Amino acid sequence: MIPSLKATVGERSLTLDGRLWSLWASQISPFALKVDALCDYADLPHRWMPAEGSRLEGIRDHRRVRAITAGRLSLTFPKMSELDEFPLVPFLLGPSGENLYDSSAIGEWLTTTGHITRAGAAPLLPIEDDALRFAIHMVDEYFDEFGLYLAHHNRWKVSARDNNAGRLLADDMRPTHGPIARILERQFPSRQVKRLPYLFSVGEIDDHGFDDLPKRLRPPERKGFPPTHALLEEAFARLLAVIEALLADRPYLFGDRFTLADASVYGQLAMNLTDASAETIIRRDGPRVREWLQRIEEADFKASLPDGRITLDAKVEPLLSEIGRIFVPLMQQNAAAYERHRIAGETCFNEAGFDAGRALYDGELAGHPFRSVAKTFQVRVWQSLLEKWNALSESDRERLSMLRIEAI
Repeated sequence: MIPSLKATVGERSLTLDGRLWSLWASQISPFALKVDALCDYADLPHRWMPAEGSRLEGIRDHRRVRAITAGRLSLTFPKMSELDEFPLVPFLLGPSGENLYDSSAIGEWLTTTGHITRAGAAPLLPIEDDALRFAIHMVDEYFDEFGLYLAHHNRWKVSARDNNAGRLLADDMRPTHGPIARILERQFPSRQVKRLPYLFSVGEIDDHGFDDLPKRLRPPERKGFPPTHALLEEAFARLLAVIEALLADRPYLFGDRFTLADASVYGQLAMNLTDASAETIIRRDGPRVREWLQRIEEADFKASLPDGRITLDAKVEPLLSEIGRIFVPLMQQNAAAYERHRIAGETCFNEAGFDAGRALYDGELAGHPFRSVAKTFQVRVWQSLLEKWNALSESDRERLSMLRIEAI
C-alpha cells in the first residue's frame, strides 16, 4: 500500500524484459491502493510515481498523464464516454505505451489481456457463473461509489484530529515538487474538508463538536442540506460487521480466490489505515478485516487458491443485501435526477454543478434524507450494471433477488 513500506523496486520480481509500469498515484487515494493490489496480484512489475522515481521520471509521467486527459494521447482502455470524467489519480502507464485509467477497468484489462502472470493465479472475474460475476461487479461498484463516501468521511470527520494525509501527499509529491510539496501538507486537508458535502458528508448546523480545530479543518455543514453523518457512520458500522462475519471462514469475500471485489473493498478500507481514529474503529470492530487488509497490503496472496471455489452462498447474502439497501437506491435516484435535469436543459453536473448549486436533487437512503448533485459518472456506472443485469437469465436474477434490482 504505502511505497515506503513496500519492497524496493529492485527487490520486486521483474517481467516484461525487466521494464516497470508506472502507477501514477498517491498512497492517500483508495483507487490507487486498489490498482496497486491488482498489480501485485497480477505480479505486474510497477512502481509508485512520482514517489518512487527521479524528478525527471516524475515530470515525464506527469506530462504523459496531462496529454491523456487533454486528449492528445490515446487511451488504451477503457473507451471513455461523455458521462465519464478523468480522475486526478490513478493512471497505469505501461512501458510499451499502454495508457489505462479507471480502477475497475484496469482489473478487467489485466484479466482479459493475459497480464496476470503470477503462477497459477485465477482471473479477477469468473467466467463460469454469470450471477457470481455480476455480484462481484456490484461489490466493486458499491465500494467505488458509496464506499468512497465512507472512506472520506472516516478520514476528514472521524479522524479530523489525527489523520496525516497532508503529510503523506507531500511525501509522495516531493520528487516532482521539491520543497514546494510542503505547501500541499497544509492546502490539501483544507481542500478535502471543504469538499466533504460534495462527497456526501454534511454536518449538523451549529455543531460545535470540532471547535478545537482550525475552521478550515472542521467538518462543514451546508445550508439547505440535511446532515448525513449518522447515515454514513451507521452504514460503515453495518458494512464492517458484515465483512467481519464473512471473513470468519474464508480468505476472501467470495471464497478461496482473490477477485476484483476484494481489490475494491481493500482500496476503500485500507485508505483509512493511516487515519488513527478510523483505524482504531476498524481494528476494534473488525479484527479479521484488519488482518485481511494487512495481508493484501503486503501482497500476500498465498491464500488465493487458483483452483479454489468462489460462490454465491448464503454467507455472501448479507453483503449483497446491504448493497441492495444503500447502493441500488442511490444509483436509481441519481440516474433519475440526471435525466430530469438533462431534459430541462442542464449541462453542469458533478463537482462543478455542486459548487454552482446546479443539478441538485433531494433523496433518501435507509430512512435518512440527503441532498446531492447528479453525477454523470454514476449514471454511466448504473447503465453498465443494468445492461449486465438485463443480460442475466431469470434464474440468475432470482439468485440475486436480495439486490432488489428491477429489470428495465
